[in-house]
Amino acid sequence: MLLPLLLSSLLGGSQAMDGSFSIQVQRSVTVPEGLCVSVPCNFSYPRKDWTESTRAYGYWFRERAETSKDAPVATNHPDREVDMSTRGRFQLTGDPSKGSCSLVIRDAQMQDTGRYFFRVERGSYVRFNFFNRFLHLKVTALTQKPDVYIPETLEPGRPVTVICVFNWAFENCPLPSFSWMGAALSSRRTRPSSPHFSVLSFTPRPQDHDTDLTCHVDFSRMGVSAQRTVRLRVAYAPRDVVISISRDNTPALEPQPQENLTQLEAQKGQFLRLLCAADSQPPATLSWVLQDRVLSWSHPWGPRTLGLELPRVKAGDSGRYTCRAENRLGSQQRALDLSVQYPPENLRVMVSQANRTVLENLGNGTSLPVLEGQSLRLACVTHSSPPARLSWTRGGQTLSPSPPSDPAVLELPRVQMEHEGEFTCHAQHPLGSQHVSLSLSVHYKKGLASKEFFIGVVLGIMIMALLCLCLSQIIMKILLKKQAQAETPRPRFSRHSTILDYINVVPKAGPPAQDRNEKATSSSPSRTPPPPGAPCPESKKNQKKPYQLFSCPEPKSSIQAPEAQKSQEELHYATLNFPGLRPRPEARMPKGTQADY
Repeated sequence: MLLPLLLSSLLGGSQAMDGSFSIQVQRSVTVPEGLCVSVPCNFSYPRKDWTESTRAYGYWFRERAETSKDAPVATNHPDREVDMSTRGRFQLTGDPSKGSCSLVIRDAQMQDTGRYFFRVERGSYVRFNFFNRFLHLKVTALTQKPDVYIPETLEPGRPVTVICVFNWAFENCPLPSFSWMGAALSSRRTRPSSPHFSVLSFTPRPQDHDTDLTCHVDFSRMGVSAQRTVRLRVAYAPRDVVISISRDNTPALEPQPQENLTQLEAQKGQFLRLLCAADSQPPATLSWVLQDRVLSWSHPWGPRTLGLELPRVKAGDSGRYTCRAENRLGSQQRALDLSVQYPPENLRVMVSQANRTVLENLGNGTSLPVLEGQSLRLACVTHSSPPARLSWTRGGQTLSPSPPSDPAVLELPRVQMEHEGEFTCHAQHPLGSQHVSLSLSVHYKKGLASKEFFIGVVLGIMIMALLCLCLSQIIMKILLKKQAQAETPRPRFSRHSTILDYINVVPKAGPPAQDRNEKATSSSPSRTPPPPGAPCPESKKNQKKPYQLFSCPEPKSSIQAPEAQKSQEELHYATLNFPGLRPRPEARMPKGTQADY
């Protein structure tokens, strides 16, 4: 192999020394297997021993080839056979007569890798091998894939256009063939392909979500091809909302999904993490809601899950937690009822008498005095979840067990002396138990009644004394008024006086008092004068019947008493009855006359 090269160098040595022979071609070309590559090439040679009509032939040989015996990989000489391995794939596209030695390599194969040189022949003088400039061809595995351009989210029922592009220079090369594959292509329409891309239009359906769409590019008859597969994302409303639960505050521990979980129990003080996730396209906005209060929410461009942490669960954390997922196509939610369990707290006793609560929050060891014969109701109350079992005991004996959902109630309709002692309320719970005791002290009813009687007597005496004081004040005022009237001088008789002005008359000395009393009695048998010192009963009636009158004695004062004793005279009462008043002409009395009454 070295000998032909040496002879060729000797034969063309003088030409090699001639600077008029030159070539311009890139030193290295890389092409993926199965693809096509065009190698530009230009050369020059001296104008000697050839004319314009002289044909020019060009040859591309492998390195170490013997140009006189070995077949070239490409040539424009019609009588020269080319190498069988490159026939139809290597082509001299340049015109040597115009100084072009361009080469096109189609469907590159791995065995094509190597170095190549160019040879030119024209006339008797121009026969030159360009050993000074080799073309290094490198064939690699096909790793390049086409690019598929498709919207990130497809709307169901709305047509969409997809483009597949293979970025490669196909000048002077055969065009590749594009094809599409996918379950969503039942109603597809493919436009004519260009040398570099293919356009596909189809209408996605909801069931096309999460299916594959493949763009396939064929480059040669040898089965060399490239393809790219994309996953279709068809928009749909949120679905499959899942709540996961973690009871450990460890970041590396992933919550376990609970698909059918609707009830959750947690102990007070425990750590709890709730994680919500939903399947939707586009991603949904997630939120945690307790009753009607929003606790947290996420953003569509954020994580696809939303967590809610309860570092130390409290009794107030109990309730219904709802995870809501929502996007523009709809919403869905899932609820979880959290029940926080804790042992009995704030155990106390409430005391009621006659349906009225008299004492509350009695603590342990409280002494309770009760009157014998009274009714008593003891209610034991506590807070726990689930409700504790409450019961009353006395001396180790259960008195009245109660359902777990109600407080223990001990009814004593009539307290007796044998009820005196210690009563204990027990609250039993799986997480712990408590008890509270109180001492019942029964008192005799007799002692308490005598005390009440004594208090009643004292109050009665005080009220009677107050009434007597008021009555004495009233009597004193009446006496003082009568005394003031007695001291007023009496008017003298006049002819113009009427009988109403002289109701009380002190008569002249006459018959004995007994005779006068009998006459007074006979004249007014139906009327009895009031006793001396008593108020006149007719004073009230005079307001209604001023014509029925009787005289009342004036109360005797201490000043008049001696005079009354000396005169030994008595007061006389007269009664005048006027059945009816009728007018009469006033009679003039003769002078010197006097009317006696």
